[in-house]
Amino acid sequence: MAIVDNQQQRRRHKSHSDMKLFRFCPFWHSGGQTSSLSSSTSSSTQNLHHGRSSNRQVEGSQQRSKTVSSVARSLLPPRRRLRLDPSNTLYFPYEPGKQVRSAVKLKNTSRSHVAFKFQTTAPKSCYMRPPGGILAPGESLIATVFRFVEQPENDEKHLDSKTKVKFKIVSLKVKAGTDYVPELFDEQKDQVAEERILRVVFLDAQRPGPALEKLKRQLAEAEEALEARKKPPVDTGPKVVGEGLVIDEWKERREKYLARQQVEAVDSL
Repeated sequence: MAIVDNQQQRRRHKSHSDMKLFRFCPFWHSGGQTSSLSSSTSSSTQNLHHGRSSNRQVEGSQQRSKTVSSVARSLLPPRRRLRLDPSNTLYFPYEPGKQVRSAVKLKNTSRSHVAFKFQTTAPKSCYMRPPGGILAPGESLIATVFRFVEQPENDEKHLDSKTKVKFKIVSLKVKAGTDYVPELFDEQKDQVAEERILRVVFLDAQRPGPALEKLKRQLAEAEEALEARKKPPVDTGPKVVGEGLVIDEWKERREKYLARQQVEAVDSL
């Protein structure tokens, strides 16, 4: 009996010591759950880092694409809103001591209304007609440029001499119905585009050529368009006399008939 009691006491003591050890080290009992929790935490952390790195890569690629596109736009030539004829030259007949004229045709090749304006480095001796305006899509006009030609120092002609006078045409996209004022280009400086810088070329007025003949035709067309703009618009509506009385064809015939009747009555007397 003493041996049995001793064995039971040892078992109780061992179980009691195991309970104490379990209280101090509870993770030993749930070792599998702890390891799975730690592994899931580490995997989620890795996924988070991977997501952040992928976002950084996407943002970096977008920034690089934007930089490349901006550089490409800067290297490409600007898109023209106007087509000029002649494209980059103003031809003037060489007549020293006189005011001579040149012409250039402008056509709006864009899908929007475009305002244009002439600029020159010699505003005292040169001016343009019109100095600016607004063209609808597909609309065109011929502008006339006036310039005074100074006398040369000697009697020789200087047709090939370089001139410092330059002309420039700038454009601006505007909404339909906008009234043209020069201040448009100051209010929207960032949207103003430089169309062309026109160089001056003198032509011998005594020697006819294709360039001189074309210049004469354009100047004649510009004068015809100017005269047409000066004429008042033709009134195609009905005739209105007095306080809004409309005279139609039937009333005119009736009045003529009554007049004839009166004349015949007088003659019969």
